[in-house]
Amino acid sequence: MQHCAFDYFTEYGNALNGLVADTSRAASPCSIAVVGFALSSYPVAVQRGWVTREAASSRVLATLQFFWGSTQSEAADATGHKGFYYHFLHMQTGRRVWQCELSLIDTAILLAGVLTAALYFDGAGEEAVIRALADKLYARVDWTWAVNDNHTLAQGWKPEGGFLHYGWEGYNEATLLYILAVGSITHPLPAKSFANWTLTYQWENLLGIDTLYSGPLFTHLFSHAWVDFRGIRDRFMRRVGSDYYLNTQSAIAIQREYAARNPRRFAGYGRDLWGITAGDGPDNTNICQGIRDQRVFGYTARGIPYGPDDGTIAPWAMLATLPFTPESALAGTRHLLHRYPQVNSSNRFSSGFNPSRIEDGNAWLSSGWYGLDQGLLVMMIENYRSGLIWDLTRRSPILRRGLERAGFDGGWLTGAA
Repeated sequence: MQHCAFDYFTEYGNALNGLVADTSRAASPCSIAVVGFALSSYPVAVQRGWVTREAASSRVLATLQFFWGSTQSEAADATGHKGFYYHFLHMQTGRRVWQCELSLIDTAILLAGVLTAALYFDGAGEEAVIRALADKLYARVDWTWAVNDNHTLAQGWKPEGGFLHYGWEGYNEATLLYILAVGSITHPLPAKSFANWTLTYQWENLLGIDTLYSGPLFTHLFSHAWVDFRGIRDRFMRRVGSDYYLNTQSAIAIQREYAARNPRRFAGYGRDLWGITAGDGPDNTNICQGIRDQRVFGYTARGIPYGPDDGTIAPWAMLATLPFTPESALAGTRHLLHRYPQVNSSNRFSSGFNPSRIEDGNAWLSSGWYGLDQGLLVMMIENYRSGLIWDLTRRSPILRRGLERAGFDGGWLTGAA
């Protein structure tokens, strides 16, 4: 499954510029976040013998050369601006599509991939060029440009209307974004930016479990794909006596407890079938039967226990929790594959399925695959198997500087850089 998840990047990627499609569906644009996952997955592929080091480094170099040389301006059809990049790009030209936003979080995920690849490809020649480009791409990002009045970050910007009128509220995947932003040498955010963001956190007791709340499961996973949070704590986590790794374990326990209780009585839910998160889901374009409440949400961020929840499960989500709770991840995945084998075609998980929504006699199933799902699986399976990604990123002076400026200490941060 890990190998087939990686193959998504070569099957649906452009070898000339390194861009990778958001989904396997026809005419899908590139998602820059998927590119970040791809760049982080090439080291895994080399280590596992799926591609040669030379082939992988060439793909990485082509990607970095594209992003460094692409158009940075306020033009509506540019590739990026101020070192950030638009969420979705044309697969061939690399220009902005869909009037999408200049995305801070997706740029952060892209940069995390850039930096991970640079850590792995540590040789001479082409690999030295990779490292030089990675340094320049990271240094170019003007994080201070996107700061709100309270020194926290905006979510995005559009040339048609400026900054989006909302920021980051509550704990979520923006942990990675803030660490990279405060760790910058050229355009750093002040350390208080991270602290100010944590003021919006919600520490709650949910279903009998104390947790830093964030509803969708992916928000407890994305930053962790790169950062080893085991034993390191910021001011907030020191105060509550936890850390972000332990908090993800709590989030998984809440997912399992919620699915076992199944308050909305959806089909399939149980202690060994869970994974309520962002992803594809049914909408109202077809008449479906099977549940009393017919509200469905299409592609959205589902979460628990407060919702939204329409009975849609992300088949990849349980396996992506391997580094945190391997026994429940494997038990759940095996149960899922036994009961609903259709969710995994060609050893690759679909984005979502909903056994409560029946269409043409079958449970609703997302068509094709999404690159974010596949990339997270490659990285999380590898972090469980060998710890490769975490071993690499613990050596990053950028991530160490960002973590320390954000107030993290303890654990592996107490050792040498």
